[in-house]
Formats: sequence, structure tokens, C-alpha cells
Amino acid sequence: MAGTEAAPEAAPEAVTEAARGAQGPAEEGAELAAVIGATVPTGFELTAAAEVQEKLGSASRVSRDRGKIYFEVPAGALPQVHRLRSVDNLFVVVQEFKDYQFKESKEDALKDLEELVKKLPWTDPLKVWELNNSLKKKKTKRKKHHLQRAASKEKQNEEGAAPRDIDAEEDGAPEPTSGQDTEEAAGQAPQNGEEEENEQSDARDESQAGSGSEAKVGEGDVKVLKFRVTCNRAGDKHSFTSNEAARDFGGAVQEHFQWKADMTNFDVEVLLNIHNNEVVVGIALTEESLHRRNITHFGPTTLRSTLAYGMLRLCDPQPTDIIVDPMCGTGAIPIEGATEWPSCYHIAGDNNPQAVKRAANNICSLLKKNENKESASSGIPLDIIQWDICSLPLRSGSVDIIVTDMPFGKRIGSKKKNWDLYPACLLEMGRICAPGTGRAVLLTQDKKCFAKALSRMGHIWRKAQTVWVNVGGLHAAVYLLKRTWERAEEKRSFW
Repeated sequence: MAGTEAAPEAAPEAVTEAARGAQGPAEEGAELAAVIGATVPTGFELTAAAEVQEKLGSASRVSRDRGKIYFEVPAGALPQVHRLRSVDNLFVVVQEFKDYQFKESKEDALKDLEELVKKLPWTDPLKVWELNNSLKKKKTKRKKHHLQRAASKEKQNEEGAAPRDIDAEEDGAPEPTSGQDTEEAAGQAPQNGEEEENEQSDARDESQAGSGSEAKVGEGDVKVLKFRVTCNRAGDKHSFTSNEAARDFGGAVQEHFQWKADMTNFDVEVLLNIHNNEVVVGIALTEESLHRRNITHFGPTTLRSTLAYGMLRLCDPQPTDIIVDPMCGTGAIPIEGATEWPSCYHIAGDNNPQAVKRAANNICSLLKKNENKESASSGIPLDIIQWDICSLPLRSGSVDIIVTDMPFGKRIGSKKKNWDLYPACLLEMGRICAPGTGRAVLLTQDKKCFAKALSRMGHIWRKAQTVWVNVGGLHAAVYLLKRTWERAEEKRSFW
């Protein structure tokens, strides 16, 4: 089959020693370089880039299209890539065009996209995709082993078969919540997560990149891969729609590889990302967003784990720090904190008993998950309590860091109530936070109310940084505040 090119342009032959060392010299894919694209919470691109540099030893480039970064690693480092805390979805880049010249007429522009398919260097990205699937197959086997072991324990205790709860839900594919970005919704896998992984993994034992048409399964059986194309387009100067681009580009992919199109039960998801004149073609490496890793019991405003990680990293936790989330909701922030910063002590609380119950269930889910992983630790440094945000049962100056998602006044509370709540919260947070060294990272969409409250609390809080983020389609802000040396009790008149 004609049209398959060599390696992607600008792919360095040498890879960083840090990334190479992380995956071992004999690991499969050690010599194959992969350009990885990652979607991240908008506003936290630099945070994600810093994590990639720290954990993989690779420099990242932030895309002009907000919410994406690109970095290069050896394909053998894919397990470490999937363990990044700041990324939502991952894809391997087939090719990137920084200044793609679209034709003016719709017909010509779409024709060019069709012609582009057979010019793209598919071979190495498809090898990376296959290696990624082999890793998923190993993960599925481990998960089945844990479930079987749990079932055996339950049977010995005469309590019947193990229920499908913590671990299965965590690794499965829950229904998407509102406000998820396009990449996540596009990559959502069917609900039968385990069966789907096995079905796909069995179909990827031989590279189809050379012939481009088939993958062998079992002994002698041949299965044609199923695929779909997802187009994410931004810009007002295109003569075509996202659906039209996906349709025509997908038709060319089908003709090129002889794959079968399937919009729901697909093996391969080809991504066509268009942002003004920037075009990136990729192959998805995640079926569901990685931000779902911690939460099994969702509330009306559950925060993404990836956004929670970005907020926590912003305040630079140090060993033995006491970190408090006074409005924890379902517990996304403290659970992420206890997982990534176990040398700190985390306290979570909320005034809503239902929220406290959900958070407690999520903590139990995490403990169960750690038990299934045969973790050396039998617990996590996290406690949860029901309390009043305006009267916290904590000593003055006893807390190092406060990280919380404040009520936006939309799904929870109201903007009218925020005018009283915000200054009262800032005062009480200032009381418990250590003078001079304490810091707070607060997320809110009610920016006007927060700015007014902060101006009234200027004697105890100083704004150090603002990160603008997108939360479920809402333009919100994350504020990094530093605690002054002044005592909070000295000025209570803020109304």
C-alpha cells in the first residue's frame, strides 16, 4: 500500500538519559521515540510541563491552542507517561503542521485533507499505539487477578461473590459529566471497560503499520481494526465544519488502511486537531480521561483530579506540611494531595453531610484500590470531618496550606450569599493559617465577589499569583495567596 512515509519530521535520534533510565534498558520500545500530545486543564500548561520535566526528564512545548502540551519520550516510557498527574488525555503525534494553508473553497480544503492522509508518517505512531495497548492488556490482567482474589476472600467469608465496586469502577468508564473537554468526550470508551480492553488488546499482537489493513489475533484468526476520526476545530476562518473534516478525513483513512469505520465500538481513534492554521494529526492513547482516577462517588460539582493536582502544586507542599480543604465537596483535592504528597498531613471538611459522606466513600475506594495494588502502606494521611467553614475546629496558626474550590454561586449556593460568605471564609482561613509562611490556593468563578472580599482582607492575605482556568466551560480563576504576619483577629470589621 503506497503513501506510508518514514519517521515524523524533527524526531531527534537521541532521547534523554533520565527518561531512558526510567524504563530500563531491555524494555520494549526503548529505541522508538514518541512525540506525545497531552490535554491538560487550561491555565495549568506550564505546571504540566514542569511535571513532565521533573518526572520524565523531557522538555515540553506549550501549544498555541490552550490546554495542550507536547513532549518527546522513548516509547518504553509510556507507563511513566500514564502516571502523570496533570494530564487529562494522551495521544501520539503523527505529524504537526504549524502553518497549514487551507484552500478557500470548502471542496478544495476538504480534498487537501483527504490527500494528506496518504502523505503522513503513520508507521512509528502506530507502533507506539500498539505498545500502549500491550500495556493496557497487562493492566487488565492485573485487575482481573485482584478481583478474583477479592472474590475468593469473600467466598471464604461466606459473603458471596465480590461486588463490582471500588477497583472495577475506578478502572471502568463512568458516564461523562457536563463540561468535559472535547478530547475527553471523544475518547470515551464503552461501559464494559474490561471486556473492551481485552478485545482490543487481543487484536494488536502484530503491527499493522506496514500493511495498514489488518492485525492478527489468536492463531490464524484475522480481524480488521475498527476506527473513528474525531475532529476538534477552533477558529472562524475555516470554510468547513468539524463534522465535514472528520467525515472526509475519515473516509481517506478508511481507504488508506482498509479499516472499518465504527463511531462507538472502535479500536483506533484518529485525532484531527485544527486550531486556526495549526493542524495536528494524532492517535489517542487514552480511552477515558485520566482525571477520573480518584473519584467513584460524584457530586454536583466534582473537581477534576488533574485540576486539583495543579492547584496543590501551585502552593509547593513541603514534607510535614498540614494541608486543609475546608470546603472539600467529594474530596478531590485532599485525596489527590494525600496520594501525591503522602509526607504531608491532609484534613478535609465540609458543612454538607452528604458531601462528607461522598468524600468518605471516595477515601474508602482509594484505600481499597491501594490494597488491591498490594501497597506497602495500609492507609493514607487524610482525615475528614463535618464542620462550619466560618468556625473551624482548628487552632490559630496551625495550618500551613489551604487549598479549596469555593462555591461559584451557580450549582451550589448563590452569588448573593457569596458576598457574605467569601470575606467570612477568608478571615477564618487567615486565622488558622500560619502567619508569614502560610499560603492558600482558592478556585472561584465569582471573581468580582472574591476581589472585593480580598480587598477587605488585605491585612492578612496578599495575592501572589492568578491562574485563569476553564472549569466546565466557565471562566474561573485560581488565586495563590500568601499569609501576612498580622493576626487575623485584629480586624473583624469587614462588612
